[in-house]
Order: sequence, then C-alpha cells, then structure tokens
Amino acid sequence: EILYFTTDATYYKVRIDGVVRDCATLIATGVRRSDGKRMILGVSCALSEAEVHWRDFLNNLKSRGIGIPEFIVSDAHTGLRAALKATFNASIWQRCQFHLQQNAQDYVTKQHLKSKVAADIAVIFNADNQAHAEERLRGFVETYRESQPKLAAWAESNLPEGFAVFALPEKHRKRMRTSNACETLNSQIKRRTRVVGLFPNEDSLLRLVTAVLIEISEAWETGKIYLKLT
Repeated sequence: EILYFTTDATYYKVRIDGVVRDCATLIATGVRRSDGKRMILGVSCALSEAEVHWRDFLNNLKSRGIGIPEFIVSDAHTGLRAALKATFNASIWQRCQFHLQQNAQDYVTKQHLKSKVAADIAVIFNADNQAHAEERLRGFVETYRESQPKLAAWAESNLPEGFAVFALPEKHRKRMRTSNACETLNSQIKRRTRVVGLFPNEDSLLRLVTAVLIEISEAWETGKIYLKLT
C-alpha cells in the first residue's frame, strides 16, 4: 500500500485527426508504506486535465490496490482537486508549496517586490510548525495589506493550503511539501522523448512514456530508500 502520493501533469504535442493538439500526460508516484521506497503508480494520456480524466485515472489506481494514502501532494488545478475530493477524500491534501510561490507572483503589481514576496513566503513555509507558520502568515498579510491588497487577500486564503505538511514527521516534510519530484520526473521523460517532437497519436505517446517510466521505477525500487519510515 502507498503511504504518500504525488501527482502532476505535463503536455506533449500530438497529431489528432490531422490537427496538432496538446495532450496531457497524467503521472502518479508513491512512497510505499512497507519500505519507504518510491515507485511509479501509473500514467495516462488525455486531451485535457478535466475532472473526468483525472477521476478516471485516480479510480484506476484505486482499483489496482494502492489503498488510501495518508497524504497527497499536488498543485491546485481545478479538475485535479475535484477528482481528488471524489476519490481520495479521506487523505490529507497538501497544495504544492513551490506552485503556491509561483502563483503568488500573479498578485504582485510591482516588479521590485517580486523577489521579496517570494522570500517572505519561503520564510512562512520554513516555520518550525503550523502554529508558527500561521503566525508568520498573519504578519505577511499585515505587511502587504495596504501596498498589495490583492496579494494579501490571496495569501490569507491560499497559503494555508500549503500547511498540511506540518502534520508529517519533520524528517519527511522537505520531500513531501511540493510536487517537484513529479516535475523532475516529467523533465526526465521530456529529455528522452524530445527526439520525437510531434507524436502521431495518443497511443504512441503513452507507449513511449510508459517505457521510460518502467525503467525509472525499476531503478527506484532497486535503489536507495527514499524516506526512512522508522
């Protein structure tokens, strides 16, 4: 069974009915409850990240016996969030802190403040515990309430979604507070598939990505432990 679960999507160019389309490739990875090793749980290709596609993907993983993960980390894509709520509602959900820091930049109206805002949010996320993070968030909101009111309002309602990781043992937090591991995986796949450029259909994309992922998963499962569970 899976203890921790991470999921993300990336896009590839695919020719469908003579038209070049962006095809979403949904990937899920997990940390096993038995030994703390990582494994690839599944991959699916769909023309969008609509809820129905995410839900089908997640239900398929459940039917294969991954259990109910204690903790799930992902970005806040609308379709994915709705699908997670429908399929893994009992799991703790952590919004990726890296994506939150990126999203915050959309609400900063002055260029010279962008790096300061990013640093201030990092300070919040690097707190010792949730109570400390909430205290720092209150200070952040007060600091920017007048000069950047949209940022302050957004932060107050959105940054707490990045605090779920404080429920985990401290030694696990660094690796489980973002979905960057999935993004790194996507980068590895793209390096391997770059030679193709444009895929002739969805099946050809799925076949190549699956082959790459099997190779990576085998290396993970025969390699070092990802998280020490004891």
